[in-house]
Amino acid sequence: MSDPDSTSVLLLRLAAPLQSWGDRSAFNRRETRPEPTKSGIVGLLAAAAGRPRHAPIDDLAGLSLGIRIEQPGTILRDFHTVSDHRGRPLLSSAVTAKGQQKSTSPAKYTHVTQRFYLQDAIFLAAIEGPGDLVTTLEHAVRRPAFPLALGRRSCAPTQPLFLGQRTGTLQTVLRTEPWQASPAVRRRWGRDNGNAAHVDLPATLDDPAGDDVRDDVPLSFAPTNRTYTTRRIRHTYLAVPTGLTPDPTRPSTTDGHDPFALLGW
Repeated sequence: MSDPDSTSVLLLRLAAPLQSWGDRSAFNRRETRPEPTKSGIVGLLAAAAGRPRHAPIDDLAGLSLGIRIEQPGTILRDFHTVSDHRGRPLLSSAVTAKGQQKSTSPAKYTHVTQRFYLQDAIFLAAIEGPGDLVTTLEHAVRRPAFPLALGRRSCAPTQPLFLGQRTGTLQTVLRTEPWQASPAVRRRWGRDNGNAAHVDLPATLDDPAGDDVRDDVPLSFAPTNRTYTTRRIRHTYLAVPTGLTPDPTRPSTTDGHDPFALLGW
């Protein structure tokens, strides 16, 4: 029988050709943060568990989150030209006394909207919480009720998504889990660093004493009542196992840093 007070950490590998983790998007410009948001992770777990948008998510929002950047990727900007197929002027955000949208003045027949994505990025998400809840979420992620997405619906994750459960603190788990970058990135880094045993990766962890604040904790996903609150986070770097065989001809270090790399050794 499991200890009801025990905690566990669920590990997800978030990789896809495109990801988009917005938190301050306007109507015609959808930004993305450089790493996953808590609202995006909670939304993914809620979709896996089959929860409708009006369902309570307090238990999911209360989970602790840690994100490790395996491969930062690059920004992609996409744009769409909007027009009315009937040849009419586009509507503005202003409304009449009857609640009907007004036409743009002067008349505007086309408008460009922008979407931003992260391309070829990989992240490791560690979600810590009560063991029973984490196990339930594991089963949900393995057999999701609704399609899963990395931020936006068009951003389907590649496999493997689920890496398993781990014990320990968020920082311990994120420090000990092997590097999840693509084979090409790991090979290229290995050539430049003598296949060092560790690589320093940036990480962001939930921390009540953290010195930074994010406004991305969802209280409700209801379409007419989307609300969020803040969380405190801490930024750090973790020396992570690379899984590479060190080159004995190169100087060895304990933290993966090679002081002779700039000299071309």
